[in-house]
Amino acid sequence: MATTLSHAAHDRLVAELEDLTTRGRVEIAQKIEAARALGDLSENGDYHAAKDAQGHMEMRIRQLEALLKDAVVSDEVGEADVVNPGSIVRLKYEGDDDSDAEDFLVGSVEERRDGLAVISTESPLGKALLGRRAGAEPIAYEAPNGRLTVFLLAVRV
Repeated sequence: MATTLSHAAHDRLVAELEDLTTRGRVEIAQKIEAARALGDLSENGDYHAAKDAQGHMEMRIRQLEALLKDAVVSDEVGEADVVNPGSIVRLKYEGDDDSDAEDFLVGSVEERRDGLAVISTESPLGKALLGRRAGAEPIAYEAPNGRLTVFLLAVRV
């Protein structure tokens, strides 16, 4: 399934992938080689740490390659007062006070910014929010732990 990314996020992810596949792989190879030179690999903490870091880096490389392969790049947000990918929404759950309202970014976790938690457009809440306008009408959706209701207090880009 395609992920919608802004041009800025796409460029940042391409740069991260390029860095990991060039500089990152070289650095990890050097760390592994230096650790091997220390001797017995079965009890070599440096070697095991470097191999673990290599595994994590290769996993991130595969994740980025898959994400970028199917990504749709767009800065088109649509109407400013309608929830679209890239919108920042202010929500409160049914039963909460207005002081409990929180801001979220609707979109891909790769778009995260400004310390905002992300609501995926593929999540039950994300799907329920897309295309909605702020207002007093509650929005109900099926979450894994049951039916929940939120109030969309504000939408901004």
